[in-house]
Amino acid sequence: MKPAGIAKTTLSSGSKIYIAGHRGMVGSALVRRLRAGGYSNLLTRDRRELDLLEQAAVFAFLAAEKPDYIFLAAAKVGGIQANNTLRADFIYQNLQIQNNIIHGALRAGLKDLCFLGSSCIYPRDCPQPIKEEYLLTGPLEQTNEPYAIAKIAGIKLCEACNRQYGTRFVSVMPTNLYGPNDNYDLASSHVLPALIRKVHEAREQNAAEYVVWGTGKPRREFLYVDDMADACVFLMEQGIHDGLYNIGVGSDVTIGELAATVMAVVGFQGRIVFDTSKPDGTPRKLLDVSRLRQLGWQARTPLREGIAKAYAAYLATRN
Repeated sequence: MKPAGIAKTTLSSGSKIYIAGHRGMVGSALVRRLRAGGYSNLLTRDRRELDLLEQAAVFAFLAAEKPDYIFLAAAKVGGIQANNTLRADFIYQNLQIQNNIIHGALRAGLKDLCFLGSSCIYPRDCPQPIKEEYLLTGPLEQTNEPYAIAKIAGIKLCEACNRQYGTRFVSVMPTNLYGPNDNYDLASSHVLPALIRKVHEAREQNAAEYVVWGTGKPRREFLYVDDMADACVFLMEQGIHDGLYNIGVGSDVTIGELAATVMAVVGFQGRIVFDTSKPDGTPRKLLDVSRLRQLGWQARTPLREGIAKAYAAYLATRN
């Protein structure tokens, strides 16, 4: 089959939109943003209704429902410990989920899809800030290599489908995300939700200190998840039909600075202890977001404000 050519399409109020992974932090933010934008024809399925690891079920679902747009936010995700210890699970499950949805969309004749990846796709020692064209220019960070390889495969599958079949599959690479519906399990969470939980519990226990993994020196960029969702919808509304787009804020902080900001938001008066026996991960990950800014989009939520919103959402889960 030869590509029929890429025609510009945009989201409309009547578009039928499937959000894969709608119960997660990213997917639920997409649902909030779409509903706020007047999109009411949203299609969702939880894991009991549709297991995205089951190819036949996914193919049948997409062929029957035929959504106009797909946001592929479903993934197995976790922090540095989970990525480094559940390596086989991370590469297999992410490959399986994305292959089923992307190829299922192709088989069903669906043209518009937004694939969500992660900034960990870029080389460990990338020049900073990281441009989209730095993909596959060097070795990956070993602690999350399986997850990164799966996401890179998804990007390349989208690119190949566009080139061979004329689809409009766009890939977006968000930086570190946080916000409502985050994972606060210390065995599998990312750094920011882990810090929020640790600091809250330290305050509740009147502890003198709390422990932060690593040296505190690595630098990270953090994006409030509702801003990420806004960027994804923006791209679809603009009729962007191909390519890779970084989504971030364009600035970063050290883990030590982040830990201190969380302390201030939570109101913990103790001190930070850095456990240098634990890994730091990639020294720095700051995304170059100029490609998206040139289209007219940029993040709106300052870090401290976003952490305060995330902490309020965390407290709500404990009541």
